Amino acid sequence: MKLYILFILIFIFNSIEAQTDTSIVWLGEIDSTIVTDVRYATTNNFTGKVLYPTAKVYLRKIVAEKLSGANRYLMENYNLRIKIFDGYRPLSVQKEMWKIMPDDRYVANPAKGSRHNRGAAVDVTLIDSLGNELDMGTEYDNFTVKAHPSYKNLPEKVLLNRKLLRDVMIKSGFLPINSEWWHFDFKGWKKFSILDEPVK
Repeated sequence: MKLYILFILIFIFNSIEAQTDTSIVWLGEIDSTIVTDVRYATTNNFTGKVLYPTAKVYLRKIVAEKLSGANRYLMENYNLRIKIFDGYRPLSVQKEMWKIMPDDRYVANPAKGSRHNRGAAVDVTLIDSLGNELDMGTEYDNFTVKAHPSYKNLPEKVLLNRKLLRDVMIKSGFLPINSEWWHFDFKGWKKFSILDEPVK
């Protein structure tokens, strides 16, 4: 009987933990040391429009925790921090982006949904102790081959900066993509559903 009760308690605990991991949270509640620069809350983005009503970044809880781990590692070992440009993105915003840039190398087709729409992708760069962005060779949302991680015709320092970002993110449970040095998908993104909840 005691063993049965123990199994029930373990099941309940795991269920609660899973629910917590799949919830959407404000990144600032998990790690306030990660700098945010949400371009889609301004007109300083490729659409030229304000797409978000807030500059707060939201992610699935487990994704935010993994990103916090990457940030902590960078602070402790390199005196660097993560700056994030985007996290969770409502599907309705994805549709607006697709109207302007219908190229799935750079903007996911809303018919399929984006990892961002699942709260399981991040757009990030690195900053130094003074808040200056490290040189990554292009600005954020540069839709050219120069932004591709495989592009090598860049200064050695830029290649090393990109490598550091990539290595730390992979170590922390994220996967890079082929067209954007700043974009990383959480390895478990498939377990999350596409959302269209507005950011607040």
